[in-house]
Amino acid sequence: MWWGGRGQSFNIAPQKEEPEMGLSGPKSVQGRAMPEPRSRQLGSCLASGCLPGEQILAWAPGVRKGLEPELPGTLICSNLRVTFQPCGWQRSQETPLSSEYDFSLANIGRLEAVNGLSRVQLLRPGSLLKFVPEEILIHGRDFRLLRIGFEAGGLEPQAFQVTMAIVQARAQSSQGQKYAGLTLSKAGQSAGSRKPPIPLLEISEDWETERRKQRARGWRVSTVNERFDIATSLPRYFWVPNRTLDSEVRRAFGHFHQGRGPRLTWHHPGGSDLLRCGGFYTASDPNKEDIRAVETMLQAGHSDVVLVDTLDELPSLADVQLAHLRLRALCLPDSSVAEDKWLSALEGTRWLDYVRSCLRKASDISVLVTSRVRSVVLQERCDRDFNGLLSSLVQLLSSPEARTLLGFQSLVQREWVAAGHPFLTRLGGTGASEEAPVFLLFLDCVWQLLQQFPAEFEFSEFFLLALHDSVRVPDTLTFLRDSPWERGKQSGQINTYTQVYTAGYSQPPAGNSINPQLSVWDWDLRYSNEQILQFHNPGYDPEHCPDSWLPRQQPSFMVPGPPTSVWLFSRGALTPLNQLCPWRDSPSLLAVSSRWLPRPASSSESLADQEWGLPSHWGACPLPSGLLLPGYLGPQIRLWRRCYLRGRPEVQMGLSAPTIAGLQDELSHLQELLRKWTPRISPEDHSKKRDPNTILSQSH
Repeated sequence: MWWGGRGQSFNIAPQKEEPEMGLSGPKSVQGRAMPEPRSRQLGSCLASGCLPGEQILAWAPGVRKGLEPELPGTLICSNLRVTFQPCGWQRSQETPLSSEYDFSLANIGRLEAVNGLSRVQLLRPGSLLKFVPEEILIHGRDFRLLRIGFEAGGLEPQAFQVTMAIVQARAQSSQGQKYAGLTLSKAGQSAGSRKPPIPLLEISEDWETERRKQRARGWRVSTVNERFDIATSLPRYFWVPNRTLDSEVRRAFGHFHQGRGPRLTWHHPGGSDLLRCGGFYTASDPNKEDIRAVETMLQAGHSDVVLVDTLDELPSLADVQLAHLRLRALCLPDSSVAEDKWLSALEGTRWLDYVRSCLRKASDISVLVTSRVRSVVLQERCDRDFNGLLSSLVQLLSSPEARTLLGFQSLVQREWVAAGHPFLTRLGGTGASEEAPVFLLFLDCVWQLLQQFPAEFEFSEFFLLALHDSVRVPDTLTFLRDSPWERGKQSGQINTYTQVYTAGYSQPPAGNSINPQLSVWDWDLRYSNEQILQFHNPGYDPEHCPDSWLPRQQPSFMVPGPPTSVWLFSRGALTPLNQLCPWRDSPSLLAVSSRWLPRPASSSESLADQEWGLPSHWGACPLPSGLLLPGYLGPQIRLWRRCYLRGRPEVQMGLSAPTIAGLQDELSHLQELLRKWTPRISPEDHSKKRDPNTILSQSH
């Protein structure tokens, strides 16, 4: 989790007696019983901290190393996770997963066993340990590192057993199976009456409420996919133009890749509409009625239409995955990169370059949406990755409401979860080759915006860290399935359906034990009230009210374009098109955009300058209120240190603690370092009373 050990209060009381397992029937992976214990204190602690359906496989006493101070405790392996419990620490019953020492099995990226100075074995799922380890290193996919040393003195078999238990637990359980029965005990007490903190968009009423909230009067909620017979990757409900019949929607969607036809994702208060869709299925042969339906849905009642080539100038999925792997290897505490070459190695990962590309493209699309009343269509072949990323960033840049805590959660639920982003596949839960953390790339982009516009966001960096770490928390189906159909099938919400094959993605595993009402947004199930308070940005300006940024009706805010103008936006420039659909006179034009339109010369002006200044007959418009245009050049894009360098506590100090108490702790720490490093200061100076509250008040 995101909070550090310094923020938790541990009662470290090393036990003199050998701790006891205290649970019936614990077996090692070799089939031998655990040693008979002499104390029952650990047993009660483990039993109280177990989750429903969790079974402890092995445990061993150990010492957490690599951080100061070293903590004695117990390393425990269960069928769900690996956790380290410091001696004397009691896990909270209200937040049983809130521990920085919990590693779900899916979160373990690499496991290493160490014996001596030179004997290191990389343990993959199914490997056989060749020696009794003195230490093991658990590398988390979330950039955490847990280093545990085992004491000698007759406990070597336990060290061997717990290490092999981790190896076999990773090998024997698929991610979908091992979390199928996990339901938090606190939620079970009131599961029947618990209301989701935000609409989960699983019923048509949620979509209708959101449509009215956006004041999208020209749109309606379509129920054509209510039984998932158009596409299993789409939500059961979505928005289509008022005048489009469901029969026309069904025919039109059949001419798009994976059946993901054009639908509304956000209505701008000034009148523009942002749509998303998959690539044209050019092998189809639509009739005139189908082409007319497709054009009607793309135009969405506007005379000015812009088709955005989403993947143009953005990295591929393979590029994102490789950059993330390189970044993780670089940021771990045991990185072999020399300090003087670290920055060049960071540049070589290309991660920050990809963040920069996403922000630049989202900024351009925001200009397209806000500069004129038009239909802007994001088109990606699968419509499940970068369309969601760009659509979310555009709304964050253009809508103050999306920058509130509830608004951002609703945005992620709508554009990622309900829209069918394949979380399980992209985060490596299926073992498929399509792994690529696109959602984590999006969170990094949001963090960059938070740094550049700190007063514009109601949520804090710590909320982003909690969301970053929650993608592999085993408590809900939010991030553990690839589509709404899989979540509905798993939770038992779908009784009758017509299965539609979606190529390239796994079928949902069997099982029906997870509470369908639980979601990742139920933060109180995993976080304390004190931690949830840190989700709020203390620098947020409450004057940025969602209802005050634009009048409800402002026709003069954006100027309509010329009649029936169709554009392709690619490589930062608009190019006119002769037709909207690719089937009339030629093969697919938009599917292979680089072959059918010449690239215009790049302009030195930004798209904002071009849109609000050219052409002259449209007139010039001021920068709309509420629109953010981020910087993306050079040092404006920074490394998210609190996330990626969390395994290096020496670089965490001074990163702006979220509370006054945290700032006081950092101030006291820095004062102590100052006293150690400046021996020439007179004793009188050291004896002066230093009150952090006084110092803070003086600084103000």
